[in-house]
Amino acid sequence: MFFRRALSALAVLAAAVAVPLAVPGQAHAAPNFKAPFACGQKWTYSHHSAEVRRALDFVRSDGGTTSGAPVLASAGGTATRMSQPDGAGNYIVIDHGGGWKTYYFHLASYSVASGTYVSQGRQIGTTGSTGNSSGPHIHYEQLYNGVGQDIRINGSALPYPSSYGQYHLTSDNGCSSGGTAFRTWGSDVRVRADAYLSSAVVGSLSGPTDVVVVCQKQGDTVSAEGYTNNWWSKLRDQGGFITNIYIDHPDAKLPGVPLC
Repeated sequence: MFFRRALSALAVLAAAVAVPLAVPGQAHAAPNFKAPFACGQKWTYSHHSAEVRRALDFVRSDGGTTSGAPVLASAGGTATRMSQPDGAGNYIVIDHGGGWKTYYFHLASYSVASGTYVSQGRQIGTTGSTGNSSGPHIHYEQLYNGVGQDIRINGSALPYPSSYGQYHLTSDNGCSSGGTAFRTWGSDVRVRADAYLSSAVVGSLSGPTDVVVVCQKQGDTVSAEGYTNNWWSKLRDQGGFITNIYIDHPDAKLPGVPLC
């Protein structure tokens, strides 16, 4: 009698344990996607009704240059390089796991090899106009199990305007590192929207100032104060770039500072 009761109890327990296994495949939560462009940059976006999936196209709207701008992984995953000369051009697909993928079309160049695991904020390419494209932009998609989804950044759904200029998005992708502290020298140092002398002036440093540099990039060559340099620093709090000539450091390219 005791043996039969024990078997009955085990059968009930087994059935209870088996119940979760019988539940059909559940949806996997989406990663916390961030904008596919660099920290502090502002881009405008639009959706073309002819698109097959729920894509958005991004171009810069902060006075910086779209062409050649870094394209960043909006979440961590495994990157695969792809090419479709008559369509998407050079593009990268990132598999984030759980059925989620992101697509980045029309790249001018790749920055990672196929099969590379990339963390959120890692540069994967540069913005271009390869393939079937009328001008430099980032064509960006989020897919779940192969189906295009409404794009969400930082958990919030973006609208789908039919033209640029209606909505803008400022990136916080890659900002979590906080940047590296430096001190500037000189007076009336102009802060520009991008690393070019033709870029709009967005501020100035009246004298030596403590700044936080989030990234650096090569731009126009500047000659000043007896120095020549084509490296520029992106300042976290001033929202723009200054030539590295006015960063109080002996190296033209700052050590330990990532590329924008």
